[in-house]
Amino acid sequence: MDKIWLQSYQKGVPAEIDLGEFQSLGEMFAKSVALYRERIAYINMGAQITYGELDKLSRDFAAYLQSDLKLPKGSRVAIMLPNVLQYPICMFGALRAGYTVVNCNPLYTPRELEHQLKDSGSETIIILENFAHTLEKVIDRTSVKNVVIARLGDMLGFPKGSVVNFVVKYVKKMVPAWKLPHSIGFGKALSKGAGSNFNPVAVTQDDLAFLQYTGGTTGPSKGAMLTHRNILANLAQAYAWIKPEIIEGGELIVTALPLYHIFALTANCFAFIRIGASNLLITNPRDIPAFVAELEKYPFTVITGVNTLFNALLNNEDFIALDFSKMKVSLGGGMSVQKAVAEKWKRVTGKPLIEAYGLTETSPAATMNPLNITEFTGSIGLPISSTEVVIRDDSGGDVALGERGEICIRGPQVMKGYYNRPEETANIFMPDGFLRTGDVAVMDSKGYVHIVDRKKDMILVSGFNVYPNEVEEVVAMHTGVLEVAAVGVPDEKSGEAVKIFVVKKDPSMTAAQLIAHCREHLTGYKVPSYVEFRTDLPKTNVGKILRRELRNAASNKV
Repeated sequence: MDKIWLQSYQKGVPAEIDLGEFQSLGEMFAKSVALYRERIAYINMGAQITYGELDKLSRDFAAYLQSDLKLPKGSRVAIMLPNVLQYPICMFGALRAGYTVVNCNPLYTPRELEHQLKDSGSETIIILENFAHTLEKVIDRTSVKNVVIARLGDMLGFPKGSVVNFVVKYVKKMVPAWKLPHSIGFGKALSKGAGSNFNPVAVTQDDLAFLQYTGGTTGPSKGAMLTHRNILANLAQAYAWIKPEIIEGGELIVTALPLYHIFALTANCFAFIRIGASNLLITNPRDIPAFVAELEKYPFTVITGVNTLFNALLNNEDFIALDFSKMKVSLGGGMSVQKAVAEKWKRVTGKPLIEAYGLTETSPAATMNPLNITEFTGSIGLPISSTEVVIRDDSGGDVALGERGEICIRGPQVMKGYYNRPEETANIFMPDGFLRTGDVAVMDSKGYVHIVDRKKDMILVSGFNVYPNEVEEVVAMHTGVLEVAAVGVPDEKSGEAVKIFVVKKDPSMTAAQLIAHCREHLTGYKVPSYVEFRTDLPKTNVGKILRRELRNAASNKV
């Protein structure tokens, strides 16, 4: 299918992007600094830094890495920070000095952190003090030589920063004891860098910007090699998509998803630095009352998130009472947006919840819905500029429009491959360069793609395919349901049966009522055989529900 023909349905968005505007992310950053030096770049916990201040601070950090640690170009710099001001300072500093950033989830277990540090060959890490004890347990088995310790209050000024650090460590007891003898504090590293030389290095589009690790749902996590070209391409694609709705130098985006995750990294950090936006960083989005209190302070114009986050906000009375008159774009990704959540979002905010789709391996965006949609359609949208999307069967052949198959993607944002995994790289790429996503979907006659499910999550009931997303959509329609996840469990008669895990909104709701509701909307073999009520569902730090964990727990019970 011709991507130019598909693009014609997304009015005002060019079919192709210009990849020649910037040679590196550092060059893109420098242009934004020149244009928006006095504008606020980041806001966090009441503190603010301008583009000019971010330029100076990231330059100092780059100088520390380059002159004091004497890291050669291409060195791996691991960053293990939540959404705090130190993150963009360290990340832009590392990129400006020609290093490869290795993003680490602060909630990693010692085993997970050890694997990622060893696999990437990281010799330097910047880590929040709260998680230093995790690093202590594994550092001797890694190549890490340089440790920079950041604290939550480092960038909050005096006396607030000192008070925050004291409360976090001694009152809330959020900093387990740790011992890393050769570490250095973040503030001291910046001071050293301020007195050191920074020598700009030549960075090209082919240089590696990130080793961005996947979740490891099918084994040990793999490092997707994302070049400057990959990220710059996705920025250009995102810019082409959002340009008709935004004012450059006039937006404020809410970043509740962690910047170490590819969604927020590209969609919130880079794409909005590109247009001179202000970025409101939410350090702990799970504290919904505090999150909403932050939203009340700032006239935000764009917000991104995952379905579970939007759902949690919609169940907070203070959020519902907010003023949404300035909000232009609400973007959902990372997991399927449920119809019930999208429709309530529209009723509450007056704006549609626009769904997009991507994955770590595509930097991440691959498809997006047009900005001018008015109602939720359940589609993940159209291929973005310079992107080809095809639906293929297991043998690699294109399926007919309307038929199910695997989404396959080709475009300049698609990763170089998996680091040090040539066999897995070969397996995920087809001979013609298309990337296999593992997601099952259908494409309609206008090119809109509709996700059915992940291949590995599909449930096989008596030979019939049951897609968890469909079951979850139906269950979520029930007014008594707050959250739901569907998985397959072993069954002697049918091979597998459907089990749902439900968090109640209505305490009086029963399993029988839910089953009856499902029978009204689902074919018999899709109706859940088992219902388990829980007070919460296991999630990743981004908010994706961990079906695998639920499936394992369910299989042990049934």
